[in-house]
Amino acid sequence: QVQLVESGGGLVQAGRSLRLSCAASGTIFSIHAMCWYRQAPGKQRELVATIASGGSTNYADSVKGRFTISGDNAKNTVYLQMNILKPEDTAGYYCNADVHLKFGPNVRYWGQGTQVTVSS
Repeated sequence: QVQLVESGGGLVQAGRSLRLSCAASGTIFSIHAMCWYRQAPGKQRELVATIASGGSTNYADSVKGRFTISGDNAKNTVYLQMNILKPEDTAGYYCNADVHLKFGPNVRYWGQGTQVTVSS
């Protein structure tokens, strides 16, 4: 099996920064892509950022210019650097990975999430 463990969330004032980490472990052959989602109470889940194995990235319009996704392939870890945080960034942040299992299929896995709360 594969597990994703997020860390780095917390409570921070507007304008400050946080860096989230998501580490994948298990019977991994390769990871094709890793993503960050977020979901605030009463709102739909939003895809925040994606990084593919080749290094290409995509961002939601709401975070462009403020957030940066990056990865360390050797560590099977993805990061989300969040700068100039705003109260509207408050949400649970969830890591998702498209994993090619050893001697198995491609499977998507979710982490348990880490809470980011931004005060005004």
